[in-house]
Amino acid sequence: MTTGRMHTRHELSAAALALFAEFGHESTTVDQIAARAGVARRTFFRYFASKDDAVLPDHDTTVGTVQAVLEGAAPTEEPLAVVCRAIREVLRMYTADPSMSLARYRLLRQVPALREREIAVVSRYERLFTKYLLSHPSVSGVDPDSTTAMLAEVSASAVVASHNHVLRRWLRTGATGDAMSRLDEALAVIRRRFSPSADDEAPGDIVVTVVPGGTHTSDVLDAVRRALD
Repeated sequence: MTTGRMHTRHELSAAALALFAEFGHESTTVDQIAARAGVARRTFFRYFASKDDAVLPDHDTTVGTVQAVLEGAAPTEEPLAVVCRAIREVLRMYTADPSMSLARYRLLRQVPALREREIAVVSRYERLFTKYLLSHPSVSGVDPDSTTAMLAEVSASAVVASHNHVLRRWLRTGATGDAMSRLDEALAVIRRRFSPSADDEAPGDIVVTVVPGGTHTSDVLDAVRRALD
């Protein structure tokens, strides 16, 4: 999108948010939004299909950016690490304009229909991540009912949930603080829980089993199993 189009789109969104705050969501019309932004009604519809679309951030563009991150990753790269890198682009979209994000957050808290709409839009990222993880060479071809497939879906959900948690906390504190660092900390926890390679990098507890010398191999194995249980 060119700089001029981005500016007009931003002005329309800002106008919509301002008018919704002043007169309410239901009372505000597309004509009022266009007039506040200094453009014609037909210009509004070149950018948004409805006044509700003007409220939401640029998810369509960000979905494309996320898709590019996933498609551009090397097949040998740990897949969950790629997903974690991609979700950072979503948070970057929100933090690029804190005042707009904060105004949008306040509006969505007042209008349940808009809040539900954004939730539905955000779910697109989860579907993208699940599809990527399930199609990765390390998982592709596994039984859809297998534990591996289940973990791929659960980890994709966990990544999106961690993003949403960090985003909400950032907005509730007035869009202040380093949200990206908080997200990175949350994603590190997710990787430790769901990524095999992360587990290798951060091993768990070491179990020591002591048996008398000369113990038969089968008895040693039994002792180890009992210690691990």
